[in-house]
Amino acid sequence: MVQLIPYNRRAAVDYAHKWAFSRNPAYYDFSPLGGDCTNFASQCLYAGVGVMNFTPEFGWYYIDAEQRSPAWTGVPFFWDFMTRQERTVGPFGISVPLSLLRPGDFIQLRFETSGEVFAHTPVVVSVGFPPRPDNILVAAHSNDADNRPLDSYEKVVEMRYLHILGAFAPAPESEEEPQEGQLPAQPEAQTAPVSPSGAPGEGELTSIP
Repeated sequence: MVQLIPYNRRAAVDYAHKWAFSRNPAYYDFSPLGGDCTNFASQCLYAGVGVMNFTPEFGWYYIDAEQRSPAWTGVPFFWDFMTRQERTVGPFGISVPLSLLRPGDFIQLRFETSGEVFAHTPVVVSVGFPPRPDNILVAAHSNDADNRPLDSYEKVVEMRYLHILGAFAPAPESEEEPQEGQLPAQPEAQTAPVSPSGAPGEGELTSIP
């Protein structure tokens, strides 16, 4: 039976506020290598679910700058992993309309200069009611921002909205069958505690102070 880990949205948003204008030394800063936005988004999400997927190439994990999955730092790969159909370990979500966004969700932007590729992954930190681009606030790296109105981004061709539903937990050690070539989990990577206040009802659209 697959165990579901609730998403602690408050923890993800708190992390976003804390590190929006600085860098957590536990993670490499990819700003000089094309941008740090999805690396930061993954860190926020990990703060809210506390579990990674260490499957080489197709998982979602970070060990160091050289040992990481494409989904941890790549805009389209992040989206593809989160919206996968398989019930594999790690966070997952669904594409939703703007009206269903909540704090802790993610938005991806495609710009005039990025062609057909989505190129930015801000994290939602506040949602007004009714939700609109001017009252949805985001945090991001590259360019660093916190409480930035979504409608302040310029030359945007398209946006897509990712609502996180939770995460699939690893199977108990007695049941888990290691996959060939699978990377070992980090000893310090433990499931983050989840408080009821971090998982409001699906119908709630609110700001997290």
